[in-house]
Amino acid sequence: MTISTASSHKNLIEMLENSRQRYGERPLYGTKRDGVYEWTTYEQFAEKVDALRGGLASLGVSSGDKVAIICKNTEEWAVSAYATYGLNGQHIPMYETQVAKEWEYIIRDCGAKVLLAANTTVFEQTRKFPDQIETLEHVVLLSGSADGDETTYEDLLKKGRENPVDVMQPESQSPMGMIYTSGTTGRPKGVMLSHDNIVSNVIESEKRVPFDHGNSKALSFLPVCHVFERMILYLYQYCGVEIYFAESIEKMSDNLKEIKPNVMTAVPRLYEKVYDKIVAKGSDLKGIKKLLFFWAVNLGLKYEPYGQNGWLYEQQLSLARKLIFSKWKEGLGGNLDLMVSGSAALQTRLTRVFAAAEMPIMEGYGLTETSPVVSVNDMRNKHFRIGSVGKIIKDTEVKIAADGEILVKGPQVMMGYYKEEELTNKVIKNDFFHTGDIGEIKNLLFHSKTVTNLL
Repeated sequence: MTISTASSHKNLIEMLENSRQRYGERPLYGTKRDGVYEWTTYEQFAEKVDALRGGLASLGVSSGDKVAIICKNTEEWAVSAYATYGLNGQHIPMYETQVAKEWEYIIRDCGAKVLLAANTTVFEQTRKFPDQIETLEHVVLLSGSADGDETTYEDLLKKGRENPVDVMQPESQSPMGMIYTSGTTGRPKGVMLSHDNIVSNVIESEKRVPFDHGNSKALSFLPVCHVFERMILYLYQYCGVEIYFAESIEKMSDNLKEIKPNVMTAVPRLYEKVYDKIVAKGSDLKGIKKLLFFWAVNLGLKYEPYGQNGWLYEQQLSLARKLIFSKWKEGLGGNLDLMVSGSAALQTRLTRVFAAAEMPIMEGYGLTETSPVVSVNDMRNKHFRIGSVGKIIKDTEVKIAADGEILVKGPQVMMGYYKEEELTNKVIKNDFFHTGDIGEIKNLLFHSKTVTNLL
């Protein structure tokens, strides 16, 4: 039920190889270990993918098999995904925050052959799963000390280097994996996504983000198990971006100052916290400094893009940026030129004030079932509107039904729900995905009136 894209890359493996050739020795993933960021270059990453592909093959993983993983944002997560793709397998992510019962359900439902466990805590909760789940043959420990006959991530890398396995090139319409989402009944649904779903979304989303290819830095915070951050990581790689994994929400401020990223993705809740923290510091100021701070804030809350507020406002804004907003930007690393928001609706006051501070937040619309991007704002070419979710991306058609429901057709629309043909046919009709959300198209820009399914 998908529409082929005109992309020159038919799958994620080809996209990785393109990045490997273009950005070989440039840092790709930075992970903080013992207080220091350790780096893996694009070339080193691809080498680890090649090695783990051989390691997974040694466990019997082959075309069509499913590899499940319980892990937060780490380099190992990314390596395992590409290694699985290179065997024409499917990668099934789960959150460390889920309970064992939920892991067991997903593993059983998808029929995973191998499970990758993030650490010893997760491993101990899942090591008996092969005795309980018919399809599951191996549980692999990704990190932590092995004290028995456990198969570890390092074991698989070693096996793969000793016994390399040629890459298999998946067809564009081959499934790259599933992302399980909660349904109205509470039972998770496996959203089947193809290589073309993701690749097409990366290619068209790239046109909306002003990356300096091969020179940008990003801070990754949102869980990569979610389709939004997952696609974003592939987008970063495609553009030669350095990707730093944030340590935690508590250390976000420290990470921003340390890394000095050009771009980050987050949820409205985090942007709200950042704003509240800034305002709290402003409230502690005294005298003229405090007056100037809140003068700038109030000015920012009236912001309209592209000089719509007139010459006088722009002169005042220029002064506010110099005196006040420059310090905001410095406090967030000093180089943050773009922020992206997903998962829920962003309050317009935040959109206004951060754009006024020259750190615009680009809001978009999408769902797991649309891989995810349907539309996204872009500061360039006057495609940014406060209160909208931006212009619809290329090769995507959006219709508004008579009752206001948003219908989406394009190469990013999912293959369907796993083992749920009736439900799939209910939501995909004539290649249009029925989102269940309400929206409108106004002045060529897309406005979602719901708050639950933004990216």
